[in-house]
Amino acid sequence: MQKRILAIEDNSSNMLLISRVVEAEGYDLIRAEDGNSALELLSRETPDLILLDINIPGIHGLDLARHLKADDRLAPIPIIATTANVLLGDKERCLEAGCDEYLPKPLDIRELRTMMRSYLTNGAI
Repeated sequence: MQKRILAIEDNSSNMLLISRVVEAEGYDLIRAEDGNSALELLSRETPDLILLDINIPGIHGLDLARHLKADDRLAPIPIIATTANVLLGDKERCLEAGCDEYLPKPLDIRELRTMMRSYLTNGAI
């Protein structure tokens, strides 16, 4: 069965880049543009991996990560924070909120591929 990745991203250019990388790797992409639509989608679907932009409309990405990790059904899904928040302490805040990885923007395509492959084939880096 094909692995599915949920990308929660409000910037269309970033979503296009993510979609090209995800689809080139042979994974299915599910899209959400904000925290509320992501929650609605996650009430029906269980992706294999979540790419989470931290600065999204509606529910802030860190709050959304906390919410997902508090849900027994969704907690096992790895979350990769994709964010332009690159100041001192931002990575730690993402990890403390429940994100499994931190990937700063602009996204390094090779690093994104490596992280996706690692979680979707081995289960962890």
